[in-house]
Amino acid sequence: MAPRKPCNMKPKKSPIHSRQQAMFRIRLDSLVDMAHPLVKLAAKIDWPRLELELSAPFHEYKGAPAKPVRLMAGLHYLKHTYNLSDEVLVQRWVENPYWQFFCGCLFFEYGLPIHPTSMTRWRNLHGDKLKILLAATIDAGIDAQAITPKSLDKINVDTTVQEKAITYPTDAKLFHRMREKLVKLAARHRIALRQSYRRVSKSALVDSGRYFHARQARRAHRQIRKLKTYLRRVRNDISRKIAGHGSLECEFASFLAMADRLLMQRRDDKRKLYSLHAPEVECIAKGKAHKKYEFGNKASFAVTSREGFVVGAMGLHGNPFDGHTLAEQLLQAERLCGKKIAGDVFVDMGYRGHGYAGPARIHICGRGVKRRVVDKRLRKWRRRRAAIEPLIGHMKNDGRLGRNWLKGEQGDRTNVVLSACGQNLRLILARLVLFFRVFLAFFREIDALFRPDFRMAA
Repeated sequence: MAPRKPCNMKPKKSPIHSRQQAMFRIRLDSLVDMAHPLVKLAAKIDWPRLELELSAPFHEYKGAPAKPVRLMAGLHYLKHTYNLSDEVLVQRWVENPYWQFFCGCLFFEYGLPIHPTSMTRWRNLHGDKLKILLAATIDAGIDAQAITPKSLDKINVDTTVQEKAITYPTDAKLFHRMREKLVKLAARHRIALRQSYRRVSKSALVDSGRYFHARQARRAHRQIRKLKTYLRRVRNDISRKIAGHGSLECEFASFLAMADRLLMQRRDDKRKLYSLHAPEVECIAKGKAHKKYEFGNKASFAVTSREGFVVGAMGLHGNPFDGHTLAEQLLQAERLCGKKIAGDVFVDMGYRGHGYAGPARIHICGRGVKRRVVDKRLRKWRRRRAAIEPLIGHMKNDGRLGRNWLKGEQGDRTNVVLSACGQNLRLILARLVLFFRVFLAFFREIDALFRPDFRMAA
């Protein structure tokens, strides 16, 4: 089914280029320093392109005008550049005139730009089209000389795990929480249950944790079996009492299906249920010594080998083999950069057997590759393959990739793309800050050279 269009008119264009004046209001272009890196960055992003691409879902004339695209896109850029939540972002936006200028405001604003929930609705409305935000950062990086078109000839590709914001899954917690959900839903529809097991279920949950802590596994598993029995009894009781009531059966269908899936799954099953509010979560083992299992989804990144600039970012589901994602990742990088990827691509040993048959030359780097077969000209670039690892660490710590709070599979894909946008903007800002400092130091030297020395004159 095609998504329903929102009841909003197309957003108005940003008033940043307007000459309209207002009494008792401060124009931002007279308040901020026009040499500030964030102001320079705002001039390098192709805002008209974003307005053209992201205004398509709205009606031409129906409804109230939506918020400007530059405002919403700028807020998402700032959110993942400075690692802020939606609520904190809009509060700090009011305090920072540079952020307001970056988002296209003409005058200094004293109120919140939007309600924080508007960020969620805007992300869900555009979905996968938000890749245009990543493409805009790539163009801005080339314009700011953070990367060059020649940098796309050497690319590193790797995958990581984007962890979901869920508690560590255990059978005891899942059985107890599923029973709670069914009991609450039954009470909402005024269905009288034979027994809710509220008190004994909570006691069994606490006891199972205590027994596991004391290394008494048999007693702990006995409590887990009790929790499973309580869930089964509540599930069967509800199923009997809603039989023949079509409306109630529709209301309980998804919850009963989730309870059945939870009761039927076994230890060695492939597609297990690890979270009730995020059933898309997968268990992924990347061979880490400090973290054997991670719960979330895979994320693939393509970055330039020299600068570490992200030119491709994808959220993947189904825990695919790394090698099978290589062709799709390079294809996405070609679309975002507007250039054919036909140079050298460096990957780790996890991509052996990738089966890629495109024009790019794939180099598998690792200890298993014999040094005598390695070209001396590529030896330096093969060692640079590991540079993608700290880059992924920065996105996890500084770009909200380490713990994803967005809902559903679409939220997983969106968070990966926006985290890549934040990483690119941090690199561009670092480049512009360097230019700004060099420019300032140069003029200080010139000023000191031509300034008369009053002490000598005295």
